[in-house]
Amino acid sequence: MSLLTHLLACLFGMGSWVSINGLWVELPLVVPQIPEGWYLPSYLSVLIQMANVGPLFVTLMHRFRPGALNEAAIIYAIIGLGTAASFLLAFFWKETVVVAGAPRSVALLVLTFFLATVDCTSSVTFLPFMMRLKTQYLTTYYIGEGLSGLLPALVALIQGVGVVHCINSTRFLNHTLNSSDSSVTFDLQAQYQPANFSAEVFFFFLSAMMLVCLAAFLLLNYHPSVARERPGGRRTNRGKDKSERDRKWAEQKPMMDTYRPASQKRSSFGTGLYSWTQVFYIFVILAWANALTNVVLPSVQSYSCLPYGNNSYHLSATMAAVANPLACFIAMFFPIRSLLLMGALTVSGSGVGAYIMGMAALSPCPLLVNETSGGVIIVLAWVLFILTLSYVKVIIGLILRDEGHGALVWCGAVVQLGSLLGAVTMFPVVSVYSFFSSGDPCNTRCE
Repeated sequence: MSLLTHLLACLFGMGSWVSINGLWVELPLVVPQIPEGWYLPSYLSVLIQMANVGPLFVTLMHRFRPGALNEAAIIYAIIGLGTAASFLLAFFWKETVVVAGAPRSVALLVLTFFLATVDCTSSVTFLPFMMRLKTQYLTTYYIGEGLSGLLPALVALIQGVGVVHCINSTRFLNHTLNSSDSSVTFDLQAQYQPANFSAEVFFFFLSAMMLVCLAAFLLLNYHPSVARERPGGRRTNRGKDKSERDRKWAEQKPMMDTYRPASQKRSSFGTGLYSWTQVFYIFVILAWANALTNVVLPSVQSYSCLPYGNNSYHLSATMAAVANPLACFIAMFFPIRSLLLMGALTVSGSGVGAYIMGMAALSPCPLLVNETSGGVIIVLAWVLFILTLSYVKVIIGLILRDEGHGALVWCGAVVQLGSLLGAVTMFPVVSVYSFFSSGDPCNTRCE
């Protein structure tokens, strides 16, 4: 295997969700300086789901007009759009426009929609592109996709985002002319520390990451050593035309293969290796895993962790981001394509997720809130949750990769569908009905 190809596949995968992941971790710095305040996360959730028009369009084109879209051209376009939007964000994220008599961060919201469109569409374009390389490079791509969440989180930690110090605060009550009637109370007040560098610098970093993704994609297309890692083997000048024909065949092949003899297939999906019941089972698990890991549990992470202290919150967020690429790395050496194991890991991960959700529901006074063991358990729960379900997602990707180009397009579409269903479920629960409550990190008292 070519180490260069592995590196390029990883860098290519890092560009898939780095922009939106970076925007989420930067919220503690952005929110205090814009008129939307902490309503911004809710707006972002809605914008990200609206951006699913991108993958919907690509999926429908692949289904009804196979081969009509130039996959490489679409990838160049969305990476270029992501780079430009991240760069412009550094200049305009604080700019406001008066709408309906109130100032609104129109530039921030519009550019965020473009970034969300880029990242959502990458699910149905980047994955199918990896069909052009050997199977082992798909796992490396997933490692890069995991790093797209880890790297911005590490940079945000260096930046000092969300670091809170509890300082003594004195309050005077019952003010009268007679000082003896006044009472004094001493409280702790949460104070966010200034960042080590500005949000503008962070957005420039995101733009640079998209440029790295673009460079990696160029090399994956044109570097000679990468050409030797294609399924057809070493490509020479005489074999160039054949490789181009193979590419077009892969993109034009319908998602539902109806041309194989019925006696040789269990269904018309892909190669026909899996029955329709098994295909349905795989896609349900894929949608479920992505709903939990992309939307449902992340939307309550602060509620589940902050009661145990800021250290537990930051440690759980960082270690969960590490667990994602770690699961992909494990899958590189142990790619077990077992539907039974997939189901068992999904049940186990969902059970751990249920514990996390339970602690979030009990916030600000969850179990073991005043014990060190409580913080340790919640951090381990987040690591195990992300580790198990990330491994499941990688294995499903490998299974669908074996089923062909169209199966990977469906894979990306179901990923976005799962995230959409998760957002539709959690948005009213968290933002409209305020089912979860957060405590003051310095003053919450639990008996």
